[in-house]
Amino acid sequence: MSRALDAKRIIMNFSVPPGLEELEAIAAHMMEAMPDEILEFCEDLTVAVEDFPDETVESTLELDDPYNLLALYKSGKEISPGVERKTAKAEDVLVIYRRPLLDMWCEAGEDLGLLIRQVMIEELGRRFDFTDDEIEEMLERHYQGLL
Repeated sequence: MSRALDAKRIIMNFSVPPGLEELEAIAAHMMEAMPDEILEFCEDLTVAVEDFPDETVESTLELDDPYNLLALYKSGKEISPGVERKTAKAEDVLVIYRRPLLDMWCEAGEDLGLLIRQVMIEELGRRFDFTDDEIEEMLERHYQGLL
């Protein structure tokens, strides 16, 4: 089967775009498949799905286009001003933005679950100070393990 036909088959598995609840279920499942290196930091992390970044996030991050933000780690409380924790606490949330993610999914033609997982690894990897090479290695290693 050609790549183009395979992409259409993947996209057509949904008769309507997946909603917030469906994406939250997929993200929760993918959280269980995170690399051990990331999981050790995320025991108490909550994963949520929102349609778009709110105005506060757009303003704070100076976003030109809300479609450019796929996920954002929101930290609850700081230890002290300017000091961030290196492990997730119960009030921390990894927010995945549904509409930007669905646009990327349609353009890429990749498996939606694997795309969500990739976005989660990249955001959490950056949050917990993994290098770009370490993040790439985790993506490649675990991508192969899920096929």
